[in-house]
Amino acid sequence: MNEQINQILYDPIIGKLATIFIGVTIIWLIIKALQKNLVTKIKDTDNRYKAKKFSSFIGYFLSIVLLTVIFSDRLGGLTVALGVAGAGIAFALQEVIASVAGWLAIMFGGFYKTGDRVQLGGIKGDVMDIGVLRTTIMETGQWVDGDLYNGRIVLIANSFVFKEPVFNYSGDFPFLWDEIKIPIQFGSDYDKVNEILLEVGKEVAGDLTAQSHEKWIAMQNKYLLEDAQTEPMVSLIFNDNWVEYTLRYVVSYKKRRATKTQLFTKILKKVDACQGSIKFASATFQLVEAPDFNVNIKNNR
Repeated sequence: MNEQINQILYDPIIGKLATIFIGVTIIWLIIKALQKNLVTKIKDTDNRYKAKKFSSFIGYFLSIVLLTVIFSDRLGGLTVALGVAGAGIAFALQEVIASVAGWLAIMFGGFYKTGDRVQLGGIKGDVMDIGVLRTTIMETGQWVDGDLYNGRIVLIANSFVFKEPVFNYSGDFPFLWDEIKIPIQFGSDYDKVNEILLEVGKEVAGDLTAQSHEKWIAMQNKYLLEDAQTEPMVSLIFNDNWVEYTLRYVVSYKKRRATKTQLFTKILKKVDACQGSIKFASATFQLVEAPDFNVNIKNNR
């Protein structure tokens, strides 16, 4: 009995497994201690997230290095077996491999980063986390009007970046062009309408015009792009019912709904102050009276 115990205790495989267990435990205790005592004290959310991800990556890397060093003398005999098994594993786990490749493309290809607002696979929202296999998104829209959170967390496989378009609302140019349309009755003061819309647009846009223009110039230095107008712009068309003004403006990608509220509120107040020289139009319907019908019934009896 004692000999069997001694054989187990002095078995090199058992010793290596014990060394791996102790080594991996020590590595992750150190990593968790660093994350708790140092990483959590980083005030900036983005930097804290990156530091936590990087420290976890270091932990996995050191664990793999430890395994490689301990079993280095046995790796040569496993080469052929791993090669044969690798082909079958690659076929069975092709979606997983594609997701890992997608993760590498996301991290080093600049598709998006945490905090960006994106649309992936028909799902729009803010990127909460980028894992090796999946991207976690806090969804916006759906049953909620506007670009507001609906509370649903969506996990999307990273392989989607190779299959469908990736819409990034906050990448190199974290602004959007948006529009509001105002129907005005015929006979209103058209010049005054144009003046009000431009004035309100400049008031609400504020410094965004200059900021967005700087970002656009930076994009022109990086990509092949024409110049674009970032200042508020008014255009109009008319139809049989009214004159329709369109106010086009630049807005932060997270403030479309709030900006429209400000614009409509200011426009309503300024139009009301015009004392009837400007009137909003609405759809009207005219009921036409049916003509009289004279029906003569002849009795052939």
